[in-house]
Amino acid sequence: MYENDDSASPRYDLLVVGSANADLVVGVERRPGPGETVLGSDLVVHPGGKGANQAVAAARLGARTALLARVGDDAHGRLLRASQQEAGVDTGGVLVGGAPTGVALITVDPSGDNSIVVSPGANARLTPEDIRAAGPLFASARVVSVQLEIPLDTVAETARAVGPGTRLVLNPSPPAPLPHEVLAACDPLVVNEHEARCILGEGAGSTPEAWALKLVALGPRSVVITLGADGALVCDTRAGDPVRVPSPRVDAVDTTGAGDAFTAALAWRLGLGEALAQAAAFAVRVGAAAVTKEGAQASFPTAEEVAAL
Repeated sequence: MYENDDSASPRYDLLVVGSANADLVVGVERRPGPGETVLGSDLVVHPGGKGANQAVAAARLGARTALLARVGDDAHGRLLRASQQEAGVDTGGVLVGGAPTGVALITVDPSGDNSIVVSPGANARLTPEDIRAAGPLFASARVVSVQLEIPLDTVAETARAVGPGTRLVLNPSPPAPLPHEVLAACDPLVVNEHEARCILGEGAGSTPEAWALKLVALGPRSVVITLGADGALVCDTRAGDPVRVPSPRVDAVDTTGAGDAFTAALAWRLGLGEALAQAAAFAVRVGAAAVTKEGAQASFPTAEEVAAL
């Protein structure tokens, strides 16, 4: 199924291993509380999922990108494959069958904040065996990016599949306990404020700088904490103290997928050889551009749109 590239230069700037979902989005005046029903806008269906989002975001920026994921043999699966191909993503690693395509149920309020419930579907059937079968894809990538919308043992196998010349980027979303072998392979571990607190638990500290230092102590070679409109904070064990990276100010319309756009941009630029802070400075601009449009993949900017921000 997979072709290897025996040339000296890797075939892909980025291999994304992760989820592919259909995003079912409804706008609401406010998100409902327990037991409450609220009326919303007409339903809109977007291609999504953290893995698929990252792949499209990177490809739209100009990265040579491949996706390793699993979708169902259904209309949502066809939508997802088509959106990847339209963006220029290599879909040779997108497996079909085993369960219906995953679905994310999303409500978005007028401020652009969202709440999401995910039904994993076929994403839960992406197995360690699928990862091992994709060895040539891993051998052909500068950077591998993975998230936690696929089984944890598949994430662990992904970490083991990354060769010594390839960098692993992990966004642990939704957060879950991570084996030491996975944490030790991260370079960087990319988390938002909620994910940082979930991983660290009680005694996390009150500042992103404190979170970053404690996260690095768990084993990752580097850590990036996304801070929404405040940008990001980076901490590299090879470069000293944590550093803040500011974000340009924009009017947020919809934050769905912004973190995925950030992580994809970061991973791509790291693969080009940029330092962590430099790559994060580009990534916060990509994330800022993404929140100015509705949807996830539809909002992801081109390199020209980022430059104009």
